Amino acid sequence: MLGVGNEGMSTLPGLNQIQFEGFCRFIDRGLTEELFKFPKIEDTDQEIEFQLFVETYQLVEPSIKEKDAVYESLTYSSELYISAGLIWKNSRNIQEQIIFIGNIPLMNSLGTFIVNGIYRIVINQILQSPGIYYRSELDHNGISVYTGTIISDWGGRLELKIDGKGRIWARVSRKQKISILVLSSAMGSNLSEILENVCYPEIFLSFLNEKEKKKIGSKENAILEFYRQFACVGGDLLFPEYKCRELQKKFFQQRCELGGIGRRNMNRRLNIDIPENNPFLLPRDILTAADHLIGMKFGMGTLDDMNHLKNKRIRSVGDLLQDQFGLALVRLEKIIRETICGAIRYRYKLIPTPENLVTSTPLTTTYESFFGLHPLSQVLDQTNPLTQIVHGRKLSSLGPGGLTGRTANFRIRDIHPSHYGRICPIDTSEGINVGLIGSLAIHARIGRWGSIESPFYEISERSKRIRMLYLSPSRDEYYMVATGNFLALNRGIQEEQIVPARYRQEFLTIAWEQVHLRSIFPFQYFSIGASLIPFIEHNDATRSLMSSNMQRQAVPLSRSEKCIVGTGLERQVALDSGVPAIAEHEGKIVSNDTDKIILFGSGNALSIPLIIYQRSNKNTCMHQKSQVQKGKCVKKGQILADGAATLGGELALGKNVLVAYMPWEGYNSEDAVLISERLVYEDIYTSFHIRKYEIQTHVTSDGPERITNKIPHLEAYLLRNLDKNGIVILGSWVETGDILVGKLTPQMAKESSYAPEDRLLRAILGIQVSTSKETCLKLPIGGRGRVIDVRWIHKKAGSSYNPETIQIYISQKREIKVGDKVAGRHGNKGIVSKILSRQDMPYLQDGRPVDMVFNPLGVPSRMNVGQILECSLGLAGSMLNRHYRIAPFDERYEQEASRKLVFSELYEASKQTSNPWIFEPEYPGKSRIFDGRTGNPFEQPIIIGKPYILKLIHQVDDKIHGRSSGHYALVTQQPLKGRAKQGGQRVGEMEVWALEGFGVAHILQEMLTYKSDHMKARQEVLRTTIFGGTIPKPVDATESFRLLVRELRSLALELNHFLVSEKDFQIQRKEV
Repeated sequence: MLGVGNEGMSTLPGLNQIQFEGFCRFIDRGLTEELFKFPKIEDTDQEIEFQLFVETYQLVEPSIKEKDAVYESLTYSSELYISAGLIWKNSRNIQEQIIFIGNIPLMNSLGTFIVNGIYRIVINQILQSPGIYYRSELDHNGISVYTGTIISDWGGRLELKIDGKGRIWARVSRKQKISILVLSSAMGSNLSEILENVCYPEIFLSFLNEKEKKKIGSKENAILEFYRQFACVGGDLLFPEYKCRELQKKFFQQRCELGGIGRRNMNRRLNIDIPENNPFLLPRDILTAADHLIGMKFGMGTLDDMNHLKNKRIRSVGDLLQDQFGLALVRLEKIIRETICGAIRYRYKLIPTPENLVTSTPLTTTYESFFGLHPLSQVLDQTNPLTQIVHGRKLSSLGPGGLTGRTANFRIRDIHPSHYGRICPIDTSEGINVGLIGSLAIHARIGRWGSIESPFYEISERSKRIRMLYLSPSRDEYYMVATGNFLALNRGIQEEQIVPARYRQEFLTIAWEQVHLRSIFPFQYFSIGASLIPFIEHNDATRSLMSSNMQRQAVPLSRSEKCIVGTGLERQVALDSGVPAIAEHEGKIVSNDTDKIILFGSGNALSIPLIIYQRSNKNTCMHQKSQVQKGKCVKKGQILADGAATLGGELALGKNVLVAYMPWEGYNSEDAVLISERLVYEDIYTSFHIRKYEIQTHVTSDGPERITNKIPHLEAYLLRNLDKNGIVILGSWVETGDILVGKLTPQMAKESSYAPEDRLLRAILGIQVSTSKETCLKLPIGGRGRVIDVRWIHKKAGSSYNPETIQIYISQKREIKVGDKVAGRHGNKGIVSKILSRQDMPYLQDGRPVDMVFNPLGVPSRMNVGQILECSLGLAGSMLNRHYRIAPFDERYEQEASRKLVFSELYEASKQTSNPWIFEPEYPGKSRIFDGRTGNPFEQPIIIGKPYILKLIHQVDDKIHGRSSGHYALVTQQPLKGRAKQGGQRVGEMEVWALEGFGVAHILQEMLTYKSDHMKARQEVLRTTIFGGTIPKPVDATESFRLLVRELRSLALELNHFLVSEKDFQIQRKEV
């Protein structure tokens, strides 16, 4: 990658590295750490002792390949074996065996896991670091109240507070408050020890009255008082001494465990020197924290900023897997303890051996439930290569121990100065989770203690050599850091030069001599998504945020095309995503086929399989095309085959198309886009989508289901694609409603429904006559396409019957159509509103019709001017046959650098191609273009160019939906909701007002009755549709009204209602 200036080259780290490092840390250190915590287990009579020999553990090579795990829907995992011993204390015998503890899922070369055949990824969690934090807030009288919060390793809190009278209270887990003296006594200190270990004993003595003295008279009293306040129980409590010890251990060791990071933070903040291998909260911690709190009240010490990154830590894959491993070992310990005690109690009916004490269930089930249910374990988003990489670099504040989208305030979500170079200020999700889910900056890495480190160049007068430092957020506060995007760096530094810099969360301008560090790269503070936007410095941040999110939704097209204007990061993203096939060593191409490439090098032939038309998790098509010729020699690391959305080893998400910014008959108002039919007929925006349809056979109470092509009562036309087994033939073209797999479910009929001869057979011979119900797999609405794969998987089950799973894969070719969503790389998104024939599109002065027409009003108010620069530069590049790679913040080279570059390239293109309309000095970048329908020029010059436009995965084929009748909810009898359930369209309160405002009584009535929840009226509509006649008006109340009446009855309110006819009403009026 480009260095800033020429003095040093900074290479990007591997973009998947965070996942790999986390997993390696778990395998190398985490496993042994947790195994060493496993205790020796004795039975109650202390006759037998069980222990694990940690040094002997080994992970075995996985028994299946990744590819097979995906195909057969299995988990790609490794078996963990360890040596265990059983010691008989009476005879001093040791019985040692190697035992199988369970399976540990393995990470593959993409940084993901394969669980039940599905690619899953574990994203990193960003949490408040354990330790102590001081803050102050104003109470209702306007007086500052100081609080110290101790956060434990798992997120539990203990608060210390000084009230107006100078008394110190503690509150545990937001329960009732108790005096700090009671808390310290309960932890095991007596009064004299407390007063010796604090700096302000007189303050502690000032709130010690007789009642308090009684509470802390003995350790047991203090524990009882603490328990009474914590559990909110009244009355007199009495506990035996061992119970008190147990309570103390359970609370102060398990609930208040600080962990390694917490102990380190605590020592640092309170200036104490408790050894780091002591992870629990001690009385000394509490007393020193109280001292600091008193100091705060008198104006000594500094408050903490909870949102500073030095007070946060990252829980990566390794930490989460280690926690789960520890949990599984605790469960295993419990099982072993119960088994040993059971064996002793029943006097060795089962003679214990290490092998029959240990079961692999706890570990296997713990990991299964973790990958299946944990909020941080997600299905890998495989829309395109960029999506796969970005997904693994997410940072989430949500999840266990974290925040929730509903409760997090604005300050937590906001950008903090310490995010500089660590967390991207742009890339976050829109909606309720904004600011809670972030993305890691390009150069950031995770340090040993879970902090995010960012690299800087050290500037020193003495040595000319440039040194690169990785700094954690707590360290870079003390340095003056010069930003990488200012002119001074590139012009050669003059004396007395003033430069912008950052120091202790402030942005200052200082003399060059005072600068300690500088940024290494202009992209340093952006994530991958934001770094792929050219001219990002000319865009409003909100639009850049949309763009970095929308690039992840781009569908891989059938023929990829490189962008003319890019940022230079495209190659690295494509390589690290693992989508292209790369030569692992140099050699010669011996054979080059569609499904494999054979490479001969260093004396042996290596076969490299290629992916052909494989379905991704998002139903897009993954396919590799060979890029090398037979007989050619290749080097190590060279691209052998391109994958989906890559070309020549570079990311290629969209197409460069000719665009004009102008209004056109209102067809592009409000972000609509007008497109030319060329994009359809020349397959410019055509993509392939692969759907999976699955069916399983079960054993019912009446017998097993069977797969067959002989299905009664169905037309032959629907069964035309089935083979002799009853499964669809590979390569068939199938339409909605066709049968993919024929299946019959046995069903015993009721006695009354048998024919007389069947009844006779049963009575005489006892023969059961069964009827079958067809439960075939039919192709749902919108699922037409070509069958490209059929998988018939037999699962091995314990019983005599093995269940079968049949998966049918159907490929669809989708051209761009009205209702599809397209977007540029600057947050300029729109829906295709009309496809116009080529001759009607506006055309340029050389006769070329435009491909897309965008609305010019989408630019000024949204302030994403980068699209205009990209558009014009793309035009120049296509004329000159050049590609541009533009680093952001190019004003550090000269002022107005972007505009100068674009204009100079346009001018050169106009000269070289002898087309003066490309650059007209009166209105540079604009040109006179003509209306295709009349041939007349448009009134104003119009900006035209070639930006890079993507087709997004929000396609109209997946969204379009209609319903005439369908399923109804059981209780309210109203139609269900959503496309998947074939649901209806809701007519809500405001829609009813609109219909009332128009006075459309009949439409309103049928919306609220026939089409909704009037059961009798619905049946009448059906009857009159079949037999003819007029639809009668509904006379009684709807089902939802009757439901309301019943609910009121359950509250003992009787609501009587009756309908008054017009005739009755007139009679009553006469009487009146």
